[in-house]
Amino acid sequence: MRQYSGNRIGLAVVGALLVVLGGYAWLRGEDKLPGLSPRGKVLPDRTAEAIADQPWALWAGAFVMLVLALAAFRWLMLCLGWGRHGVRNGTGTAMLCIGLKDIDGLTRASARVVGDAARLRISLSCPSSADVGAVVHKLDKEIVGRIRREVRDDEVGTVVRVHVRR
Repeated sequence: MRQYSGNRIGLAVVGALLVVLGGYAWLRGEDKLPGLSPRGKVLPDRTAEAIADQPWALWAGAFVMLVLALAAFRWLMLCLGWGRHGVRNGTGTAMLCIGLKDIDGLTRASARVVGDAARLRISLSCPSSADVGAVVHKLDKEIVGRIRREVRDDEVGTVVRVHVRR
């Protein structure tokens, strides 16, 4: 759960910073900030002249801001879970964890039921010190069949993803 809270904290900080900067820019543009001259300069003279001499600089800045906005939007959608397919199945995940309880360092294990055709996606993450061949053999011979029978039926298509961490 740590990675999700990190994403949410990062999104909150970036979002709050963008809201503050946008609010300041709007208030400054509408001349609603007390104590500031409506004709006051935002940028130093050198910077303003350099930007005025190069008209492509504003377009490049706008393009960079657009790319950053799209990246932040994609990050938000993935954090909200919109990039994930299927519905988690607690029974399948529990069976997977129980079947692989002798693997030290198993950090992520999940079982999802995907789509109307009821396909099954199983994913797990294990350390590089684990015997991957034994893990795959155990998944193939014992665990995946049990999960398929418990979740749907024995003929359901199943995709198993094993991620080995370094």
